[in-house]
Formats: sequence, structure tokens, C-alpha cells
Amino acid sequence: MTWVHNLSPFAIQFTETFGIRWYGLAYLAGLVTGYFAVLWMTRAGRTQFRVDQIADFTTYCAIGVLGGGRVGYCLFYAPDLLWSFDGSFPFWSVLKVNEGGMASHGGILGVMLVCYLYGRYNKMTWLHCLDLTVFGSALGFFFGRLANFVNGELFGRPAPEGLSWAVKFPQEMGLWAAKDSSKLSSLKGAAEALREFKTSAGEVIQVNASSWQTWVDNYARDLGSRLRVQEGIEAMIKATQEKNGPVTDALAQALTARYPSQLIQALVEGLLVFIVLLIIWRRPQKPGVIAASFGSLYCLARIFGEQFRMPDAQIGFQLWGLTRGQWISIGMLAVGIVFLIWALMRPAPKLGGWLSGEGLELAPAGAPAPSTARKKKKGKR
Repeated sequence: MTWVHNLSPFAIQFTETFGIRWYGLAYLAGLVTGYFAVLWMTRAGRTQFRVDQIADFTTYCAIGVLGGGRVGYCLFYAPDLLWSFDGSFPFWSVLKVNEGGMASHGGILGVMLVCYLYGRYNKMTWLHCLDLTVFGSALGFFFGRLANFVNGELFGRPAPEGLSWAVKFPQEMGLWAAKDSSKLSSLKGAAEALREFKTSAGEVIQVNASSWQTWVDNYARDLGSRLRVQEGIEAMIKATQEKNGPVTDALAQALTARYPSQLIQALVEGLLVFIVLLIIWRRPQKPGVIAASFGSLYCLARIFGEQFRMPDAQIGFQLWGLTRGQWISIGMLAVGIVFLIWALMRPAPKLGGWLSGEGLELAPAGAPAPSTARKKKKGKR
């Protein structure tokens, strides 16, 4: 029997709506691993940084990721948020990050801007600053996609029948509510098992198969029925997270077995890209080569990984059956390849590298890039 996803988004939960979430820990894990990677290379004398600069640089990169990721989501996937305001704090929908919506492509652009400004201000090679972010970024994508899986979001396309590692995501019910409300009738058994749920206003609502079907029948034309269905769906998802057996069993009969696309993307966009970058940067490279390699590899991995993922409900599939994320990746891949060629051909000394014994002569921290390339070993060319 296919497993019904029942993981909680909270690592530690203090109240019904407040706690430490896995998604926040994923961002933190990416920043921490990035910090220690730069610290290790700096102490080995392979960067233009001083040790005391790394914490500030990491903080600025975090701002770039969060700000760029949110703005990128609004521009690429939900532009209506840019002019959406309401009467509740923080008033502007762009700032309501608690309601979700981050774009990895936007996060990349945000970090690029931070590196350019930080490098210019500190008289460093900004491309070298950008190179140093890629390890934290790759591992950040790895942890982030794992958090997507825990949250049950960004789930995959329907899997072939009999796929042993397919997963049924209760969050799929939200897709029905947005795109095909007729499927909501299949949740009568889950509604019967649920019996009651609490609304956002604290009201306890009794529910059974009959009342659920009445709400579904009136879903398209009655705001009250639509609200009851949406709150009922949220209650069913919460019930699975609380390991409610009868509700989970009932949902198993209605949900679709899907690819766990988040895990596939974690492996290819995060872990695989990280390993390949480690291999490329085992020896010093010209500034920008590592960053361009990361951008190109990530876009290739994203194009592949999205073949298993459902597109955003409000966008759907686009030209030639590709998703919005794939088309953005194709555009950024073209830019990344041009960037890589330019970085390889420009006259610049090589920096970084983690393999011991390379013997680089680096400029002092905070100084322009050195003019001396790595020393040649005696007897070798």
C-alpha cells in the first residue's frame, strides 16, 4: 500500500501555529555549511577574506537569499502579490512570507547582487565572493528540498502504477480545490472519519459525509461552503500529521500516488551539484568559473528534476509541456554558459581550491586580486 505522507512541518512545536519549522532549519543549515566552507578556505589562505569578515558576508548573503527569493517568486510566479494590500500586518502581500512563496532563481540573483556590492565596497574581486557562496547554496538547495518534502509541498506528478517508492500527499487536496472541485466528493469518507474540526475563528464544526457533500455541491457559488471545504481540507491534513489512522486510511483511497519529486530534486539540484563543484574546485580556478559552473549545473538539474514535479497550480504547463521553472532555467542556463566562457577566457589569476599543496600566493584580505598565479611544482609543467 502506498504511504500517505504524514510528516509535520514543525521540528519543535510550541503552540498550534507557532514553532521551529524544518523549512527554517533548512535555510539555517545552508548558511551554516556555507559559513564553515568559507572559513576553512580562508584559514587555509585560499581566499581574499579575513576571518572576521566571514560572519558579516554570510549574513548579507542570507538577506540576499531571502529578499531575492521572495521578490523572484512575486515576479516569476505570482505578480499579483506586487499590488495586493489588505488591512492586516504587514499589509503588503509581498512581505507575507509566512504564507509561503520563494523562488530559488530569485535567491540566486539576490546573492549575486550582494556579492557585487560587497566586493566593490571591500575592494575584493566580486566574482571570487560569488564563487565562495556556491557550496552553501548547493547544500542549501539539498536541505531546502528535503524540507519541501517534509512540508508535503511542491509534490510530484502522478507516478506509474505499482511504483514502490511513490507517495500520496494530502496537500494534493488543495490542488483539487483550486482546479477540479468535483474530486472533493471523494473525501466523504475522510470527512466521516474526521467528525469535527475547528475553524480559524475557533468555532467547532461537526462534519459527516452528508454535510461534506452539501458543501462540495455549493462550493462554486457559495462563499461559506467554500470556506468550510478549505478549512476541512486543512483539518484533514493536520489529522494525518497527528497520525489519525481512520482519516489517513480514508484519504489513502482518494489520493493519487505521486513521485516524491522533492527528494529527486534534493539529490540532483543539491547533492549532485555539490559533489561536481567539489571536483571542479579541487584546484584553483579563475574568479567566476565556479559560480558559472554552479549556475549552469543547477539549471540543468532543475530542468531534469521538474520533469517529475507538478507545476504551480496557478500557472500550469506552458509551451511544449514545460513548466515555468524549466523555462526560467533554460534562460539562466544560456546566461550561465556565456558567463562560464567569459570567466575562463578573461586574464585573471586563479583563486581558491581545496586540494592541499597548491601553494597559492594570495593578496592580503580586503585587497584586489593577486597578479601571481599558482606556483609550478619543480620538475613538472
